[in-house]
Amino acid sequence: MKRCLRNEDRISHLPEALLVHILSMLSTKDVVATSALSKQWKSLWKIVPKIKLELIGMSIGIAYARHLRELVLDVRSEIGNFTFPSSLYNCKTLETLILRNWVLLDVPSPVCLKSLRTLHLDDVNYKDDASVVNLLSGCPNLENLVVYRGDQQDVKLFIIAVPSLQRLTIYDGYNWYGVPDEDIGGYVINAPCLKYLKIQGFLGLQFRLIENALELVDADIINVSITIDQKLLESLTSVKRLSLTSSPLELSTHKVEWWNLLLVMLDSSPKLQVLKLISEKYCVEKHMACEKWNQRKNVSECLIRHLETFVWNGYTKQLEKEKEVAKYILRNANHLKRATISVRDLNSDERLEMLEELESVARASKSSCKLLLLSE
Repeated sequence: MKRCLRNEDRISHLPEALLVHILSMLSTKDVVATSALSKQWKSLWKIVPKIKLELIGMSIGIAYARHLRELVLDVRSEIGNFTFPSSLYNCKTLETLILRNWVLLDVPSPVCLKSLRTLHLDDVNYKDDASVVNLLSGCPNLENLVVYRGDQQDVKLFIIAVPSLQRLTIYDGYNWYGVPDEDIGGYVINAPCLKYLKIQGFLGLQFRLIENALELVDADIINVSITIDQKLLESLTSVKRLSLTSSPLELSTHKVEWWNLLLVMLDSSPKLQVLKLISEKYCVEKHMACEKWNQRKNVSECLIRHLETFVWNGYTKQLEKEKEVAKYILRNANHLKRATISVRDLNSDERLEMLEELESVARASKSSCKLLLLSE
């Protein structure tokens, strides 16, 4: 009988595919360390499909990795930015790229990331506007793009021109109010195949879609300045689900009434089926005392033909303007099936009175709407 040696190397005899699978479950530091085990292991780590980099020093040798499909680079440094390796801008196999924090993208010329499908740019830094253009122009098959920007002002005009893009999420947390007009940044998007759009922030920014997003199905607009470029709203002609969240800052500091923005959005979304309004809790009476709701003569097409679900969270019963907006929607939404209105500080008597009032308005329409009134 053959005796097993105590120090016999059994793991090296496993199939290469199994070894790669085992390495993919280890930290990048441990994966790279295996290259010192033997000649066989020297290059094995290079074909691991997923590498996560959390330390700048771990990027040594990354340029030589083969068959890399997913890369997560999260740099947390006290000494400054880490420049993304230029050699990776031409990685033919990379499908998912997630960059976070102190990563600097310096892209002087177009890249070639033909396999890239998902790209996350989370609080990273850019050398200039051209770096954004050169990076995205080299991703001909990009489908999912997430851009998160906090207080960065390194890109003035963020141009996203990706014909293949289907999902786009942008958060811009910088407050541009008070910045001279000539220094205010913005976003320009050319994505004719876009299906899902989510934008948040944009305090004082300009935002517009160049191409009419004919494929757009779902749009979430959260805490966006109500002085937003109306070209964005006019581009939502095909959207079937629209979620609009208004923040206290927007309603208390801007001169334009938020319901005027709502009407523009309704006009710009003729196929809209679901409408959700969210009002934050704050005192607005003194800001809105002189503002008037002007009854529309022409009703938006989405109300007449398509709107089926209406949700309003944080409805304020004291504000006559909000009541008029609610009545306008209930009265004119001919195909409305369900309306849910959540009201703050509502006792049983007030609830009954408000329910009867709104139900009488809904009955005047051609819909068979089920009205639900909730107390928050």
